This record gives sequence, C-alpha cells and structure tokens, in this order.
Amino acid sequence: MNVESIRIVGAREHNLKDVSLEIPKNKITVFTGVSGSGKSSIVFDTLAVEAQRQLNSTFSWFIRNQLPKYERPHADVVENLTTPVIVDQKPVGGSSRSTVGTMTDILPVIRALFSRASGLPANLFSFNDPTGMCPECDGLGRSVVPNVELMIDRDKSLNEGAILLPNYKVGGPDWQVYGLRFDPDKPLRDFTEAELADFLHGSGGKVEVSFKNGSFGVNYEGLVTKFTRQALKRDTSQLSERTREQIQRFIKEGVCPACEGARLGPAALEARIDGRTIADWSRLQIADLLPLVPEGNAARTALERVAAIGLGYLSLDRPSATLSGGEGQRLKLVRHLGNTLTGMTYIFDEPSIGLHPHDVGRLNDLLRELRDKGNTVLVVEHDPDVIVIADHVVDVGPGAGVHGGEIVFQGTIDELRQADTKTGRGLRRTVGFKEQVRVADGKLPIVDARLHNLRTVSVDIPTGVLTAVTGVAGAGKSSLIDVFVETYPDTIFVDQSAIGASSRSTPATYLGLMDPIRTLFAKANGVAPGMFSFNSTGACEECQGRGVIITEMAFMDPITTHCASCDGRRFKESVLAHTLRGKSIADVLELSVEEALGFFTEKALLTKLRALADVGLDYLSLGQSLSSLSGGERQRIKLAVQLHRTGSVYVLDEPTTGLHMSDVDTLLGLLNRLVDRGNTVVVIEHNLDVVRQADWVIDLGPGGGRDGGQVIFTGTPEDLRSFPGSLTGHHLKLEA
Repeated sequence: MNVESIRIVGAREHNLKDVSLEIPKNKITVFTGVSGSGKSSIVFDTLAVEAQRQLNSTFSWFIRNQLPKYERPHADVVENLTTPVIVDQKPVGGSSRSTVGTMTDILPVIRALFSRASGLPANLFSFNDPTGMCPECDGLGRSVVPNVELMIDRDKSLNEGAILLPNYKVGGPDWQVYGLRFDPDKPLRDFTEAELADFLHGSGGKVEVSFKNGSFGVNYEGLVTKFTRQALKRDTSQLSERTREQIQRFIKEGVCPACEGARLGPAALEARIDGRTIADWSRLQIADLLPLVPEGNAARTALERVAAIGLGYLSLDRPSATLSGGEGQRLKLVRHLGNTLTGMTYIFDEPSIGLHPHDVGRLNDLLRELRDKGNTVLVVEHDPDVIVIADHVVDVGPGAGVHGGEIVFQGTIDELRQADTKTGRGLRRTVGFKEQVRVADGKLPIVDARLHNLRTVSVDIPTGVLTAVTGVAGAGKSSLIDVFVETYPDTIFVDQSAIGASSRSTPATYLGLMDPIRTLFAKANGVAPGMFSFNSTGACEECQGRGVIITEMAFMDPITTHCASCDGRRFKESVLAHTLRGKSIADVLELSVEEALGFFTEKALLTKLRALADVGLDYLSLGQSLSSLSGGERQRIKLAVQLHRTGSVYVLDEPTTGLHMSDVDTLLGLLNRLVDRGNTVVVIEHNLDVVRQADWVIDLGPGGGRDGGQVIFTGTPEDLRSFPGSLTGHHLKLEA
C-alpha cells in the first residue's frame, strides 16, 4: 500500500462507474471534466464525506450527536485519508451580526489594539457583547421603526377605516380600543395635537371592549406603541410567513440615529487611535486600513492576505451575508492560511468563481502556499489558468451524467494538453474575436447610477446585440446591472442564487412539467391527477415516494437502502398499471430529455424540454434528483426555466459559472441564438472566451471598491484589447 497517496477503489456515488484512483499527497491535484461528469462525486461525495465521517467517529457520542451525520459513501475502499478542510461554494451567510471583520477573526485583534490604547476592556469594543453594543439598536447598526404614514389614513375617520393595520376591522375588538376612546366620526386630520399623540403613543386607563362572550376592560395603548410591542419588540421567527410579511409593510429601516451605524456604545466610540475610532477603522477599505495597523501584528498579516487575494476593496464592517459566493470562498481560504496546521487535505470547489483573470494569479499563489506548508490540495476547477498549476490532473468524463463517471486521464498538465479528452482539446483550442459584430438597433439608458460604489454612472445598454459587462471583482458590475434591472423591470434576470435541491425535486418539477404530465396520464386513464404524484396519493407507502428508505437513529450514521417494495420507482404498483402511450409514469420519469422530446407531442411540454436541450442538459432524466446535480448543471436548469418566458431583454450574471470549456461553446451558441431571434442579451462575465465573442463591451474599473465604480470603456472587444488602462483589455491582449 502506498501511504503517500489517498486511495479510492470502486466509487459508485451518483454517476460514478466503479472508479478507482490514487491521489498523491502533499501535491496540488486538480479535477477537471465537463459539468456533471462526476468530479464532485469523487472529491466531495466520496473522499470528503468519508474523511469527515471518519474524523467525526473519533469523538465521543455526546459530541457526535451535535455534529452533522454522514452516510458511508458507495465505494469499496477509501483510505490513507487526512483531516479534511472543505472550502465550498456555499454562501458564507451568517446572521446580521456577522461581518467580514468577525468571520476573518481580524476584528477581535483590532479590538485588542483599541483596548490597549484606551485602557478600556476589549469587550466594550464588541458590538456582539451586551456591554459594548449600542443600547438603541442592540449592536445591529440599523433601527427598525413603525412607518406611521402607512399605518393610518389621516383623511378618514375611525368609522371610515382610518386604521390600515390588519385585524382592525371597524367594530372589531382591536378597533374598539380607539373607536370608543375617540370620536369615531372625526377625520384623523382634525384631531388636536394632544388627541393625535394619545391616539398614536398614549397609554393608561381602560376601555370597555365587547367580545362574543361579554365585555372586558382592556388597558389602553397607543396604536404605534401597541404595534411596536407586538411586532418589533418580540421574536418574530415563530410567526407565520404571512404575518411577518404583513408586519414588513408597516415598518421602515434606517441607520441607527444613536450610533450612526457604528453598532457600538458611546464609551467605545470615544476611544481613538490617531484620531480615528474603531468604527472608522472598520469602514475603511482593507487596502486603506493596512497602513494604520502596526507591522508584525496578527491583524496586519491577515489584512495583507485579504488584499493579496484581490479583496482589498472590502471593509471590515461589510455584512458577510452580502458577500458573493466567490468573495466568501476566498475569505474562507484566507482564514485557513492563518493557521499553522499541516498534513491536512484542503478541498476547493471552483475557487476561481467570481475572479477576474487579473486575480487568478493571486489565488494560485495561495493554493501553492497551502501545499508548501505540507498539505494536500484538491481542486475541482474549469479555469485553465488554475489547472496549469497542478502537480497532478485527474480528468473525469468522457461526457456528463450517464455519459460520464469514468477517469479518462491522469497525469501532468503537459500530458493533458496532448490528451484526446474534452479538457485536453479545450486547453489546445483558441477562441478568436468575432469577425463581424452586430450593430445595435437602439439603446436602453442608465442615468446617474449611484448604487454602492458607482460614481454617478451614465451608460447606454445597446439593444439587439450581445453585451458583456466586465471588470475586476468589486468594480461595480453587479451594482450597474442591479440599477438596470430596477430601471427596466420587464428584464428577464438570471442571477447566481442557488436553486432549491431536495431529494424530491427533479428537473420535471422545477420546470413545471409535472402538472401537465399528470394531467395527460389522468385523462388517458380516467383517474385523478394526484395519483401520478410521488408526493401525494400515488406514492409508494413503504418509502413515501422517495424510492429509498433512510434509516436515521441516534448513535449511528444514517443508512439509505433501495426500496424493495417499489424497486426504487417511487410509485404504488397500482399506479404503474396506468399508462400513457405504452409507458407508466415511472417509465416517463426515467426518460432522458432527449428521449422525452421524441415521446411527447404536446407543444407546452416540448417548449420546456427544448430549453433543457438548448442549455446542453439533454442527457438528464426527467425524474433525476436535483440534489444529485453539479453546480453547473443547476445553473443551466435555472437558465432553461427563463428561456421559455416571453421577453426581449435577458440579463445573465456570470452564466459560465461551473461550466467546462466545451460547455462554454454551447452557452455561446445559445446566447447568439437568443440575439438572432431579436432579443437583447447582457452578461456579467469574466470568461474571456465569452468577452471575445460579444458584440459590445462595457468595462468598469479601473480597480475594485473605491478604485472602481466608473465606466472606463465602451466598444467592441477588438477595440478593448488595445485600450490602455483596462485590466480586461490587458488580458485579452495577453491571450490573443
């Protein structure tokens, strides 16, 4: 046994076909292949899951019950593992109290600096500590107050329905509290100042209110005072979603007037270093904060790493929930670089997502640094600029879904360049500039955009062409597009947000195919449509329509077994006896998109199925679980949902996310077809192959954050290549 390698034998997760391989330790190994080929099934669903499962088994059962539970992956052998550190694409999220400063552990060090300089306890500088947080906003920096003008209609009397809050129907118990205390026929605008103050904010006394069971004395509370107590001074998480939505209609949020958004109490805001408070430090861009922190300090080292990965435009007070997936992933990477652990296995899921080519080199430096500290680095990646730093490459394919799941190449990057695989051919190919760009037939102006770091930007989006919006991370691309979508609300916008992917959701359910399919089966067999749903009356009673039986018990990992009753087909036997054109509902759900296009004749179904084929997902089966799909496949399903909508302006936020080089060609074909049909297509994109094939480019910058927010170039991709001062143009020129 070679203990210098991680060994996998007979991996069968998802589409893997008895995959066996050895992965060298203390090296950078990059896993490549088309989207859906099985890369993540090897790295995350097999190797990472087994490493986490074995690590958790070293703890006591008391601790293990508090940890996530992992099912043993379908593989004969997974051995020679080391402790895993997984840096995935999931948004960092976090509560409203989580910021860049807290998640990177930089802010606690800065608190210690201010504590030492002022002599105050360090917890006074923490907005997450009761002694340090602003007493007015509880350390959130924002205040939520009732919006009185939305709660009442001053032109009406109480009898005419002046109270606009729900549950205040004229004559009802809540209404009587005010209708019996004030003149109910007097318009609110005619109330005296004292009456209005008492109506809105007063308290004291009792009002006799009539209920079905009799009359009761109720303590009087002003309308605003009562709403604040019931809606704002309580935990609303237990309320129904409908009730929370109703509450949201009557409140307004703004910067806390007491701390002016600093989150901290008065004592902490009195302390200064060189004339600046800790709140001032937190508001500065990291690139500007660096010179203020003493050399050799732990915070200085961490800040330098954040700047080195291209995130110097962020500030420490930036809420972590507002970070993009790419920004969050890079911040996780920086946090891991701060530890001194060695012999770990670091696993990255497309760390180049959201990165401009200018920043990829910095990412590569950090990956090498992790390896050189004595760690194994595994990277699932599509970007050729990241693939080239690999010590070892594993190419998975040859295709996606049922056409993938095999190792088609293992070796060095130089050997991969000569290999006859989709990745090898992709590394050898060159995508030139479009020979003839389209001419716009109109324009959609953006005027004086000032969102986030945009500096009163005015620019025209040309219609009838393919436009690429480019620039480094933080340049203002997404902000510009947000303004555009708000200005033109009929725009079809496909963002990067994740789609819900449970074991019960499928391509057919996500695209809205199941209702018409069930209706077809119901009409053909004279039964109710619900019979053909594995989430309803048609579900196998043994597995409840899952197709598998999941056994979860305390003190053991979950176990999933094939349902013997329905043979994994999810439906009752009686349901499968009903057919449509010779196929049962389970047979239809097992069809691939390509096969379904030949089976169905109904126009509504064919339109949605063709959309899946157009985005390169013709190999998926209609009933395949969305949770088994890769990130790139899920993004394309999102795009397919929008393709059959009626509209003329499409905006796509980094549509190449999760796409292999060969899949990018499919995407470009789709974008060009959309434009050829008379649509306007705008893409926010870092992928230079897409930029080269655009008709028009809007480049923002020149840098990120405070150094960005300007349109520095508009024109054709060919002209951008020779434009000085554009980092995008510089890289177009380098790769020409």
